[in-house]
Amino acid sequence: MAASMRVVVVGGGIVAASAAYHLAREGASVVVVEAGLPGPATSAGAGIICPWGDEGDDACYQLAADGAGYYPDLLAMLAGDGETDTSYARVGALCVADEPAPLEAIETLLQSRQSARPEIGDVGLVGPGEPKRAFPPLAPGLRGLWISGGARIDGRSVRDCLLRAAERHGAQRMRGTAALDLPGVTVDGGHLSADAVVVAAGAWTAQVCAPLGIKLPIGPQRGQIIHVSVPGAGTGSWPVIVPPADPYLLGFPGGRVVFGATRENAGFDYRVTVGGVGAMLAAAAKIAPGLAEATLLETRIGFRPATADGRPLLGMLTDGVIVAAGNGPEGLTAGPWTGRAAAALALGQQPAMDIAPFDPARFS
Repeated sequence: MAASMRVVVVGGGIVAASAAYHLAREGASVVVVEAGLPGPATSAGAGIICPWGDEGDDACYQLAADGAGYYPDLLAMLAGDGETDTSYARVGALCVADEPAPLEAIETLLQSRQSARPEIGDVGLVGPGEPKRAFPPLAPGLRGLWISGGARIDGRSVRDCLLRAAERHGAQRMRGTAALDLPGVTVDGGHLSADAVVVAAGAWTAQVCAPLGIKLPIGPQRGQIIHVSVPGAGTGSWPVIVPPADPYLLGFPGGRVVFGATRENAGFDYRVTVGGVGAMLAAAAKIAPGLAEATLLETRIGFRPATADGRPLLGMLTDGVIVAAGNGPEGLTAGPWTGRAAAALALGQQPAMDIAPFDPARFS
């Protein structure tokens, strides 16, 4: 069946790229339509893969945890398709705090989840000063909770790997603004017919689906994320730093440190603001005073796709239309798994987990 199917995937982020890759691997004829608008969340997201400390044990946590657990399998598939430069690295994570109580609570939660999620790895408390040894810019008195399974990834790198691998399996890519026009989509006035359409357009998903007369409560949450340079530092091996409140911090090779992020209901206002950057810089200076002399490289802006109830949209919108969007701050964690689930739905298959909580029909 897959070999005879034509599927259009609308979107240029990690969910769309994953859907296209999994569909193409199954033999479907795939066209990916990318709008190329400024501010896609995948291009700006910091790339923390460490969802297990979320106190909620609801469907959103399960989705993020399944997404984190899926990365090793995905990386192996991509390597088989010649894509090894995904930037994924299991560097570990450190939850940090001034006092032991919040860290002890997280430790208890993680230990309760280890049997079901062995990818969490080793978990253990470390005393004051130990986090600074692992991440030198940190304040000296911070305590920590070590999570060996924590990882980080560059969203741009893994998205590009997925799209290149999809092309090797026959997928085609085109630029343009798509809107549903069943059976298929219109792209800048021209029509593309399809047996199924996967709408994975992130914060722009509602606009793509609007021609059906369905109003999806999904839109942008602006995030401003700061990149700095610490010349000569071995930042590529530094762990992810997760404090009780933003900013999080993580390192990438080449002396790059990333921290953020703002969470602003500013619509599609693609701007770096004094208030946003100032707040993040001030917060970072408190938790990591050693970054005071770092070089400010850039501030990235991303529009996280956020839904009215905080849960993603994943399921059939109508016959032949699958929606996969709204992972919010867990986009790079849950994105590849979400794309895989959307591909399964397009092929008439059952995803590997219960996606009923994410059914778009809940807003009907």
